[in-house]
Amino acid sequence: MDFERLKQQMTFIKEIDKIKKIGRQTYLSDASRKENDAEHSWHLAMMVLLLHEYSNVPIDVSRTMAMVLIHDIIEIDAGDTYAYDEKGNQSKRERELKAAERLFHLLPDDQASYVRGLWDEFEEKKTPEAKFANAVDKIQPTMLNDASEGKSWIEHGVHLEQILKRNESTKEGSEELWNFALENYIKPHVGNEILE
Repeated sequence: MDFERLKQQMTFIKEIDKIKKIGRQTYLSDASRKENDAEHSWHLAMMVLLLHEYSNVPIDVSRTMAMVLIHDIIEIDAGDTYAYDEKGNQSKRERELKAAERLFHLLPDDQASYVRGLWDEFEEKKTPEAKFANAVDKIQPTMLNDASEGKSWIEHGVHLEQILKRNESTKEGSEELWNFALENYIKPHVGNEILE
């Protein structure tokens, strides 16, 4: 056994426990509280597992699940930046790159490279896996906002145009899931004091 390797792996695993404390702005489906990053990542992994048949093209399911499980780890250092926070989004990339450098390099070099590669792939949105991962990452909050009667949309004064702009590339991962979300989670709230 390579004790030093195991020690690095366990250090990383212990460090990422902090993701459970990173709060997001989206409420749980029962609107009782806001979800955290760990819950969000798990939810996306389940979506990939169960909904991959709706990807525009076949994907490597395991790789895509790994991608969504690690995509928000950097928020341990960088914090969660709300999708519609214009000011916060200006420094988001810089904060996240710095966090990726520190967090992923807690792992042994081979695993640091693999996990960083998954994160970079997610961010670049070029592969079928990254496109699908990004699609479920965008669709999940629309589902939860629908379930909570738009609670976080109302809190932040989100408008329909903002949601549509944020989701411009969602259909690149799954046209079917995007169309479902648009018709079932977004349009029903237009004009009823939730989305203007």
